[in-house]
Amino acid sequence: MTHDQQRVLITAAASGIGLVMADAFVAAGAQVFICDSDATTLAATLASRPALAGLVCDVSDEHQVSALFAAATAHLKGLDILVSNAGIAGPTASVQDISLADWRKCLAVNLDSAFLCARLAAPILRAQGSGSIINMSSTAGLFGFPRRAPYAAAKWAIRGLTRTLAQELGPHGVRVNCICPGSVSGERMDRVIAAEARSTGRSQEEVRQDMTQAASLKCFIAPEDIAQLALFITSAAGARISGQELAVDGHTETL
Repeated sequence: MTHDQQRVLITAAASGIGLVMADAFVAAGAQVFICDSDATTLAATLASRPALAGLVCDVSDEHQVSALFAAATAHLKGLDILVSNAGIAGPTASVQDISLADWRKCLAVNLDSAFLCARLAAPILRAQGSGSIINMSSTAGLFGFPRRAPYAAAKWAIRGLTRTLAQELGPHGVRVNCICPGSVSGERMDRVIAAEARSTGRSQEEVRQDMTQAASLKCFIAPEDIAQLALFITSAAGARISGQELAVDGHTETL
């Protein structure tokens, strides 16, 4: 699955799944521009990976996203693939204990960011008659998720946004899909497990075991698994895949 000279923008990619995807696209021959809200981590990542370029950006902020697209398209000399990867876990609490401010922040980072990026990517991809957008949803966007109402709501909305964009942009040769990761190994999932343990009074190991048992394959997912799917659905091999919600989760049976 080669991506020779394809121009890729990935949000929130200084670490975690985003960085693994960035590395995979570079290895496949793509030119990759990334952003992240963490200036320190982004600087370290760019210093260690000269093939990447990037910019500090809060992708829930309209003006910062406009600056990001100006910088990315200037550096890449266009755009072929957008991966809207930015997201935060949001609060872990029962709905009556969630503030409106925390609700709005979670939706802004997880959902508004995908809208803001798609709004700027769409005219570029339409004009050239090709391209691909990946929005990151979650298995939380496929099931209800107790004590995670804002996150689940945002990830369900990502699915609706994806299908709508696929319908709007499909006639112009642009494909739009969303990936729904399950429990992905890494620091972010460690924080989610710790928050769930605090919320429910269980040990972190008990929470981790419950998450493992929730999937038919009884395992966590590696970030590389997500990256390989992203490569496939944006390659020539995935040229007829659009409007899809693709879970990489070992088949989640229940949350």
